[in-house]
Formats: sequence, C-alpha cells, structure tokens
Amino acid sequence: MKRLAVQYRSMPPVTQLLLLNQLTINLGFYMLMPYLAQHLAGTLGLAAWLVGLVLGVRNLSQQGMFAVGGALADRFGYKPLIVAGCVLRTAGFGLLALADSLPGLIIALAATGLAGALFNPAVRAYLAVDAGPKRVEAFALFNVFYQTGILAGPLVGLALTGINFRLTCAVAAAVFAILAVIQIRALPPQRSIDKDPRESLMAQWRSVVANRPFLLFASAMVCSYVLSFQVYLALPLEVRRLPGDGADETFVVAALFAVSGLVTVLGQTRVTAWCRAHLQSGQVLVLGTATMGCAFVPLALAAVVPQPTRNPGQWLIIVLPPLTAAAMLAVGTMIAFPFEMDTIVELSEGRLVATHYGIYNTICGFGITAGNLLTGAALDAARSAPVLPWLVLIALGLLSAGMLSVLQRKGRLSRTNATVS
Repeated sequence: MKRLAVQYRSMPPVTQLLLLNQLTINLGFYMLMPYLAQHLAGTLGLAAWLVGLVLGVRNLSQQGMFAVGGALADRFGYKPLIVAGCVLRTAGFGLLALADSLPGLIIALAATGLAGALFNPAVRAYLAVDAGPKRVEAFALFNVFYQTGILAGPLVGLALTGINFRLTCAVAAAVFAILAVIQIRALPPQRSIDKDPRESLMAQWRSVVANRPFLLFASAMVCSYVLSFQVYLALPLEVRRLPGDGADETFVVAALFAVSGLVTVLGQTRVTAWCRAHLQSGQVLVLGTATMGCAFVPLALAAVVPQPTRNPGQWLIIVLPPLTAAAMLAVGTMIAFPFEMDTIVELSEGRLVATHYGIYNTICGFGITAGNLLTGAALDAARSAPVLPWLVLIALGLLSAGMLSVLQRKGRLSRTNATVS
C-alpha cells in the first residue's frame, strides 16, 4: 500500500483527481447495480423477460453510444462530457428511485447507460493526455481505483438496500451530484490534441475507422473482454452446482468479486513495474491475454475429474476452480490493461484520443454480446459435454494472444512502424 500511495502522489494533480473520480463513479454505480435485478423482479414484480429487457436497454444505451460520447469529448472538450455524464447519471438514478412503471424504468436506466458513454471515453482520454510519459503507471493506478470502487460499492449498497432500495438509488444519485459539482469546480478544461474545431463528428469517425492498425488491435482484444466478462456469467453459473439452500452460492459469488478486486488492489503496481522493466508493450499484451485464457484450465480439469461422493470434497471441487479462475482473470487483466490503454493512445498518435477510446469500447461491447451468446450456447451444451465451455473460453484467450503476437511481430502495435490505410 505504501508503494501505491507513493505512485499516486507522484502523479500530476489532475490525474490524482481523475483517479479519485473513477473510484467514486464505481462506488456510486456498484452500490446500486448488483441489487437492481432483485428490485425489478421482487419489489416491482416484473417478469424475467422484462427484467432482461430493462437491463439490456441500459447496456445497449452505453455500449452503443460510446463512439458518440468519445467523438463529442474530442469536439467539445473532456470536462463538459465528464460533467454531463455525472449530471445525467444523477438524473437517471434519481428517476429510478421514483419509477415504478416500465416506461419510467426504461428511461431511467437508458439515462444511466448514456451517462457512462459520455464520461467513460472522456475520463480515459483526459487521463492519457494529463499523465503524459507516466501514462502506463497512471492506467495501472486507474485499474486499482476502479476495482476499489467495485469492492466498496456493493458493501455500501448492501447496507442501504437492507433498509430500502429506493434509498440506495437516492444515495447513488447524491454521489453523482456531488461528483458533478467537484468536476465543475476543480477539473481544468482540456481539449483533444490537434483537434480541428471545424471537423464534423462523421469526419472524426471516418478518421478513426481508417486507422487500420487500431481496428486490428481492437479486434484482437475483443476476446479478452469476453473472458473478463465471465466473472458475471460463466463463473457464477458454475457456482450454482453447489449443494444446499443457496446461502453458500451467494457467499462464493461474492467471493469471486472480492478475490478479483483484492488481487488487483494488492498487485497491480508491482506487476506493471515488472512488465515495464522486462517486456515490450506487445509482449505484455500477449502475456496478459494468454493468462486470461489459461484462467479456465482449472475449470476444464475439474470437468473431467470424477466428482467426489463426500460433500466436503465435492464442495472444494466446485468452489476452488471458479475462485482460481477469477484470480487468474484479475492477474491477466492486471498485466494487460495499462499497456492496452497506452497502445490505443500510441495508435491514435495523440489525436482524437477520446474518439478512439469510444469506438474501441463500442467494438469490445458488441464483441462481448456475441461472445456471451457463444459462451451461453456452450454452457447449455455442457450437460452432455461438461468440458466444452471451458475449452471454448481457453481457445478465445489463445486466439487473442495469437493475434496480438502476430501484430507485435509485424510492428502493428505502434504507429512508428504501422501504416494507416
């Protein structure tokens, strides 16, 4: 922790503020979102398909609008989009505290999704520009603060939701309202480097889409995002095999997120420092994605090992592989993330950075949707072939690592060597 504090103090003041902002953003978001489905289905009595629809609208409004948010940030500056996102999320969570009809819920959650699309690319671009040569270290700290918010948010939300879910919504709205005020008062204006104010949004998108090395890199990284998402999908479903009344299942699912967050908080800065000292950026990305693919090897092995008949042995066989996978996914993300964010800036050559981040997030977001359909189909087939889902996920990790390795060898991960076509 001392090393973490020293690195944080070494960053420029604006970078320090942006890191605290991200922690608070995740605190406010995750105090509410883990309990939303239960509120929709339990308190409001919505059918399961309606719960899926409402949550899908939130996801689509964020993933589908990242490219717009990034382009607007480059056009009007990073600060206005960060402030607008905080204000819009305040309104969305505030409306969610009051809404009990389907149209109101859809509007509220669409607003919260759009808010993320507005400030997410802007925060990353501002951090990249402000941190300068300390970009990799800044993004390593960013991941630490990001995960700390994910760890703390559900704990705060659990206490509030125990009283009333609408209270949780109101507190989350207040967090974002305070954050918006802080941004207005303390965050200096910052505009994209070399931005032509006469350039239209369409011209910005065309410029990024014409950046072939960037698109190749985004395509190579899609699989890694599918893998990291399995903490929300495949791993919790695997835990459902636990015998009992469900209490153990809830505990282990919570432990998945705790393990993932704690590994990152405790190890991120050391891992980044080691990678920076010993490996090239492309090699780090290959190592990170390969580690994420290998995270599912324990689950594949457990699927082919005969199940113990005694309950304690069965419990360990079911619990240890998902927990190990969650830890390895965290390590793989920890290795790759700072260099991934840095590579996007490298490939953009410091121009239209937020637009690049926005389109990158949109590509990866739709990739997650497609990958989850594939994973879901493999999980359904697991009744007859238990090892199949894990082999699919391992293959996705190795595919991503292989694509990145090819790009590294051909010099396509740096615009110094890569060409735009």
